[in-house]
Amino acid sequence: MKDHGTESILTTEALARRWHVSPKTVAGWRARGDGPRFFVIGRSIRYRLEDIEEFERSTLAPPGAVATDHS
Repeated sequence: MKDHGTESILTTEALARRWHVSPKTVAGWRARGDGPRFFVIGRSIRYRLEDIEEFERSTLAPPGAVATDHS
């Protein structure tokens, strides 16, 4: 069984730092149904690291793809 310590649970702010975006950007993606799975405890939104990593893998561009940066 995996050990799900606090280091494997991220806040919106921690996820925003990981991806170098603002917390408002993460919140917007969440509101639109984009981004990784999350859960709510009371009024707190949290993300499991395994769900973040799964989302990151699912959004990898194939080799040779051309990226356009809209930032």
